[in-house]
Amino acid sequence: MTLEIVGISVLWLFLFGYIIVASIDFGAGFFSAYSELANKKHVIHQIIQRYLSPVWEVTNVFLVFFFVGMVGFFPKTAYYYGTILLVPASISIILLAIRGSYYAFSTYGIKDNKWYMFLYGMTGVFIPASLSIVFTISEGGFVRINDGEPTLLYKQLFVSPFTWSVVLLSLTSVLYISANFLTYYANAAGDERARELLRKYALVWSGPTILSALVITYQLNHHNVEHYTKMMDVSWMFVVSFFFFLVSLYLLVKKRYFGWSFISLVLQYAFAFYAYGISHYPYLLYPYLTIYDSFTNKTMATALVIAFIAGLFLLIPSLVLLLKLFLFDKKYVKGQI
Repeated sequence: MTLEIVGISVLWLFLFGYIIVASIDFGAGFFSAYSELANKKHVIHQIIQRYLSPVWEVTNVFLVFFFVGMVGFFPKTAYYYGTILLVPASISIILLAIRGSYYAFSTYGIKDNKWYMFLYGMTGVFIPASLSIVFTISEGGFVRINDGEPTLLYKQLFVSPFTWSVVLLSLTSVLYISANFLTYYANAAGDERARELLRKYALVWSGPTILSALVITYQLNHHNVEHYTKMMDVSWMFVVSFFFFLVSLYLLVKKRYFGWSFISLVLQYAFAFYAYGISHYPYLLYPYLTIYDSFTNKTMATALVIAFIAGLFLLIPSLVLLLKLFLFDKKYVKGQI
């Protein structure tokens, strides 16, 4: 295994971790705001707040690791993506700032303000949509290079059905992942009313998630035939992913083993996510940039691999302690402390 593959594999792991953790966070924010509008705040708001309070500050750790590693391992990505993502990334940063300000205001300032709650909930929808643009652009067809200067073709990007299929998948996935986990969390808290409402949300968003995945596959066949063909070569991974989706859905319907339901969901997304990554190899940006065109020198790559693996071994135990001492502490999860 070459250093290029090791490097991109480590980064892909951090990105997957961010997708799962951030999806729970973003979806929780949306459901919290929705409960305010739907007069369901008394049912699920406390459960969501007990989850968010100890973890919101660590959510972006995975994203920071990913971006630092991407620039470190593949320096040219800073030039290509830094130029073409100037506007989309700026929008994401503004939305993240609004989200962060909500936590500050709700913790130290004005509480129960519907305007802040609305903005907070909307960022849970718009942030994943804005970040998903990166996956769309990486498939090619939306960037023009003139004299070595990359330019993002905004018109082609926003009128492309493939773009909106990616956005649709990001939105449905966020809400499905979050509702599934929060169902498990409410069950651990012994809150049956919150569990049943969140379970219904998870069931409602399970169908659109699978449908949007099928739509994006169809659109990819028309947008990037090479990538679609490679995806078919690893189609067995998507079959396994669908199997875990059915397992998770079955357990939700039967109201049993909610923890295993969420684990099945993580495995569902893991197989699909890695199948996508493997079929996307070796491109970082179709057809201009591959992992071999832009890789750093061997000494730097070795140091980064060691640093990131060490960071992973520090991050995982820290998250385990966070879960054990706060999130799933018997008294904390039931709101007794």
